[in-house]
Amino acid sequence: MLKEHTSILRNLLIYINLCMVALSFFLGYAFWGKFQHLHPLKDYVGHLPVLLIIWGALLYFFGMYESFRVKKIRDILFTIFKTSVFGFIIFASYLYLFKLTYISRVLIIVVFIFSALLISAEKIVLVLFFRLTRKRGYNFRNILIIGTGRRAQRFIDLVRKHAEWGLKIIGLVDEDITKTGKTISGCKVLGAFKDLPGIIHNNVVDEVVFVVPRSWLNRIEGIMTFCETEGLKVSIAVDYFNLKFARAKQANLGNFPMLSFESTPDNLWQLFAKRLFDIVASCLGLILLAPLFIAISLIIKRTSEGPIFFRQERCSVNGRRFTLFKFRTMIEDAEEKLAGLMKFNDMNGPVFKIENDPRVTKIGKVLRKFSLDELPQLWNVFMGDMSLVGPRPPIPKEVTRYDNWQRRRLSMRPGITCLWQANGRNKIVDFAEWAKLDLEYIDKWSFWLDIKILLRTIPAVLLARGAK
Repeated sequence: MLKEHTSILRNLLIYINLCMVALSFFLGYAFWGKFQHLHPLKDYVGHLPVLLIIWGALLYFFGMYESFRVKKIRDILFTIFKTSVFGFIIFASYLYLFKLTYISRVLIIVVFIFSALLISAEKIVLVLFFRLTRKRGYNFRNILIIGTGRRAQRFIDLVRKHAEWGLKIIGLVDEDITKTGKTISGCKVLGAFKDLPGIIHNNVVDEVVFVVPRSWLNRIEGIMTFCETEGLKVSIAVDYFNLKFARAKQANLGNFPMLSFESTPDNLWQLFAKRLFDIVASCLGLILLAPLFIAISLIIKRTSEGPIFFRQERCSVNGRRFTLFKFRTMIEDAEEKLAGLMKFNDMNGPVFKIENDPRVTKIGKVLRKFSLDELPQLWNVFMGDMSLVGPRPPIPKEVTRYDNWQRRRLSMRPGITCLWQANGRNKIVDFAEWAKLDLEYIDKWSFWLDIKILLRTIPAVLLARGAK
């Protein structure tokens, strides 16, 4: 019955969302028709089914109609945002493919904005409504917990702190029969493993949650098989390892189930958006800044001997090597003179930074002051070796001197700018502090964090807080 209700609710939500898209279509036509002369409505209505199919399919594909019992509102809104962006691209491609030039592109943008706003408002109201009803004891799921240890007690505390999840613990089951009847963390032990069939048959159980020690894994297979036979949902808590920042993720390699622990961002859609943004922004940057590239190249060529570009091998994701490009800011034999300057290093750790480096040319000082020497790295971004935002790419010999924890900064694609630069890099003289900022970026990464760092980097460049 619970599954039937869930199916009915899902179909109802799909129907409501499609009605909202249709309403947005007519509202958008009426709104934009006040500012621009449009073809008759009948010329547009024939394409409404295509719009509905795109919205419905993408919302379903992105998981909008999966249970949002424990989802955050921001995750739901991001799903709607993804649907809007990809939906617009698909619908615009449809118009281009069939040469439907009479349809106003601005109108389509307005329709997608109206649709996103209406669906967002509906989801926010629904989430708040269901959370309120669950806190008052309605619309809940009954769960039976297998296990009574410390981890099980932490799980009980977590469920109780989040009444909006709508989870009701009906009791506990333990391997030890002597615990039957005892109360642990406010929950009663209903029986031992052998009593499980009777417990399930005599109680309303929607889900069985196993929070057991690793040593029990070979003992619970029979219980899991029984639950599978009964058609019950089974979940297993896998916090077996005391990992500080890695996140568990279940996946299948062919027919082989795998449990992975990832310590880097794994949101594929945000990573896709990051890469797409890198490609578009770097391509536009290379085109729009071409005159500046030419001017800088001519100045470098006329003011000092040597090539225009400085090329150096750097490390990318997990130690991959690539050639980094910069405008040359030093004299031609700068690398040969590095050893004699190491004693003047201003940084603590496996990096070299020096104020008033005697190898820097006059024009090089200007380029460094405003970070113009970094511009050729837009090519590295376009080619995929780098990103606009990410930990700065190190030299291989620097990596060999890293402490183990510092190597995790190699777990993400390197960038032109990062937290270190946005926070005023000249103020940081300890590489350990620099590395901690990079790890903070990796642990808290989101596409929006990249945008914030880029916006903070702009004033840092304009105010000439560049390299030494």
